[in-house]
Amino acid sequence: MDLEKPSPQRQGPEGCLTVAVRVPVRIVVLVLVVPVRVVWDALVVGGRFLKDTVLRPLGRVLAWVGRAVFVRPWVALWRYVVVSVGRALGRLGSVLVVVPLVWVYRWVLTLVGHVLAWVARGIGSALAWVYARVLTPVGRAAAWLLKGVGVVLAAVGVGVYTGVAWLVRWLLVVPALWLYAWVLTPVGRAIAWAAKGLVWVGSAVIDGVGAALYWTVRVLLVLPALALWRRVLVPVGRVLTVVGREVGEALGHAWRVAGHVSLAVGRFLGTLFRWIFVEPVRGVYRSVLTPVGHVVRDVVLRPAAEVARTLGRAARQALASARETVRQARADVRRTLFGEPRQPRPVARREPPVRETRTLDSSRTALTKD
Repeated sequence: MDLEKPSPQRQGPEGCLTVAVRVPVRIVVLVLVVPVRVVWDALVVGGRFLKDTVLRPLGRVLAWVGRAVFVRPWVALWRYVVVSVGRALGRLGSVLVVVPLVWVYRWVLTLVGHVLAWVARGIGSALAWVYARVLTPVGRAAAWLLKGVGVVLAAVGVGVYTGVAWLVRWLLVVPALWLYAWVLTPVGRAIAWAAKGLVWVGSAVIDGVGAALYWTVRVLLVLPALALWRRVLVPVGRVLTVVGREVGEALGHAWRVAGHVSLAVGRFLGTLFRWIFVEPVRGVYRSVLTPVGHVVRDVVLRPAAEVARTLGRAARQALASARETVRQARADVRRTLFGEPRQPRPVARREPPVRETRTLDSSRTALTKD
């Protein structure tokens, strides 16, 4: 058991802090982890034994009971009640609903539909004749009249539009262009120049204030925080990293060592249990119970089984004799009440009753016998 076994993930030279921290940490962690690992292995073994000896048989029994109590009754109910009732209801519905509906559709609705279709075709033909002979000429005349009225209205509208456009041009557009070119443009340029000046002054003021705030924050906050990070937090973090890594590796190493210790303790306890309990019980079973069982089997069980078989044969023979007696008594009563049964009459057959070998000169054939 090497507590200084190097980790395969560690590369490069190790510092004195790592070497100084490793051995005490591993000793302390080993002392703390070994009882936990032993208890854990004991719980695992107990759980496996409980699962194999109690939980699994209990689960099988519960599964069988659940199937017998819940699944099979519902399956039988579905198979022998629901399915049968459903088939009966389906046949009843087919006889009471489907067949009458099919008859009504075939002999009533179909005829009514043919009649309505014939009436609709007649009405459609009448409407088509009215459209072609009446509405089409009236529509063409109205379209010609509206076309003439539209031409007149278009000519009047063009004249009115030309006059209104000339008035708008000289009363609105031309004065507006003059006002934009000689009044609004100079005023807008003056306002833009003033706005540029104000923006330049504002940007200069903002740059100065920003530079002052930047250097103030840098001197008061950034440089002290950077010094704290470089001079304090980074070394402390490195120390904590080394300690955490060593603690983690010590935990893994201690867990593996505790596993070997727990395995050795378990084997010792198993061997002790076998010597104290299992071997004596096995010796008693082989030396005492097995000969006693053989004696009981040869002296008691086999003669008892032979006697039971003899009694069973005698009981079966007695039952067979009783059945034969009852059968004969029934036959005697039937002959007393109804007489002898009618015997079948023999029927003459064309074939001889006894099969004999036929030859070419034999007269006992189906065609030449007397």
